[in-house]
Amino acid sequence: MTDSLPQQPDDLSPEGGATAPAVSPQPLAERVENRSQKPASDAFRAFMGSQWAPAPDALPDPDASAPHAARRRAAVSAAFPGERIVVPAGRLKVRSNDTDYRFRAHSAFAHLTGLGADHEPDAVLVLEPVDAATGDDGTDHAATLYFRPLAGRDSEQFYSDPRAGEFWVGARPTLAEMAARTGLRTAGLEELETAVTKDLEATRVRLLREADQDMDALVARARQEAEVDVQAAEAGDAALTEALSELRLVKDAWEVERMRASVAATIAGFEDVVRALPRAVGHARGERVVEGAFFARARVEGNDLGYDTIAAAGNNATVLHWIRNTGEVRDGDLLLLDAGVEDDSLYTADITRTLPVNGTYTDVQRRICRAVLEAADAAFAIVRPGIRFREIHAEAMRVLVAHLDEWGLLPVSAEEALSEEGQHHRRWMPHGTSHHLGLDVHDCAQAKRELYLDGVLEPGMVFTIEPGLYFKAEDLAVPEEYRGIGVRIEDDVLVTEDGAENLSAALPRTPEDIEAWMARLQG
Repeated sequence: MTDSLPQQPDDLSPEGGATAPAVSPQPLAERVENRSQKPASDAFRAFMGSQWAPAPDALPDPDASAPHAARRRAAVSAAFPGERIVVPAGRLKVRSNDTDYRFRAHSAFAHLTGLGADHEPDAVLVLEPVDAATGDDGTDHAATLYFRPLAGRDSEQFYSDPRAGEFWVGARPTLAEMAARTGLRTAGLEELETAVTKDLEATRVRLLREADQDMDALVARARQEAEVDVQAAEAGDAALTEALSELRLVKDAWEVERMRASVAATIAGFEDVVRALPRAVGHARGERVVEGAFFARARVEGNDLGYDTIAAAGNNATVLHWIRNTGEVRDGDLLLLDAGVEDDSLYTADITRTLPVNGTYTDVQRRICRAVLEAADAAFAIVRPGIRFREIHAEAMRVLVAHLDEWGLLPVSAEEALSEEGQHHRRWMPHGTSHHLGLDVHDCAQAKRELYLDGVLEPGMVFTIEPGLYFKAEDLAVPEEYRGIGVRIEDDVLVTEDGAENLSAALPRTPEDIEAWMARLQG
């Protein structure tokens, strides 16, 4: 028997026709509370508001990120003098009706406040133009962080608000505590709307859009009421997004330190995976065993994963963004593991190694791995201040094409394949060799082309070098011995004053070193 909907009374219109069933007067948004049994007596409220230990009086020390974030805000102030800058952290997203996904602030907000994990849903940073004499650190802006502070334990919110009540989600900082940590002025969210929308006729507002839908709607409505040119305003918002992305192209010393920490945790995660490999072999979802081993390390030592782990065994390794991780892990196959731990500061690593499941590469697997490693090493060797970002990819492709030509896989000469009109090799290496890395795994993605792909390398830039070769099982353009093999080697690179540093060099890279490393961890 199938379930049916409860029958509704058939109402008739004056003309005798059937009308729609009557709708309950209870708003849909409130119905998630229907299963709740909340005490509401005055006696309960009085008892809940009493006999709690006092909060500590001492204020926290400034966060290590605070002075660096202040310098970044100064750069934004200089780029947009006399304009109000609005940067939301973002909002919580509901999962399964009664809980929220773990919150991660928008990267631009994190960059300009220095706040990392779990700070601060609904918060908004506002840079207000002021006279230079009253601005922050010699700038002509005063920065204020608007957020929802800790509710007093004598308030109903303390025990009844599942998103902000301490009883539900733990303690939140007070306005004074957040000011001490960040060096920012702080204010409650009740003051935010006025701060953002006042004097729009005289003050241009630039908004980081698509971080907070409610803020997008608020600013759009205020602009309409102030008869602001919508097209010009949206162009200004886009320019702000671009500028905030470009501001992250060069990392400061604190950022590099946090990325070193995320790399170290990621290397530990790779070691955990090697130890878990025997358990993954033969499991119906062996790739999930691999994924789980790495995720445990990410949560123990960091905030989370920097991105969904690619744990791709066998032919799945030829799928560039294989994140389903539903496949088996078989003896004799390769496992392509592309993973990164996101530090509590929200800076992430991004490392790939291609491992022999049984600890030993076959001859053809070793041949492909060595070719990819040679391409990575060649790209790494040219990295130094002054070269263009695009040259890294070109150098890696030169090496890969030479190997593909040597193996007889190219349908044309190496020279023709490398030409603009050719590119035949991209069948087996379709992605770019490098991308910037930082708060986002693909950091600075909104930067202008002339500052990214055509940009000149500077000390402090951090990016990946990740050539690969991918021969799909169904690819009839290659001999059978190559089919079903995907290999990628990826490291995180810091540009220095006179060259580059491989931040992930502690993780073995050569086939021989990987085999010895795996034997040691599993022995």
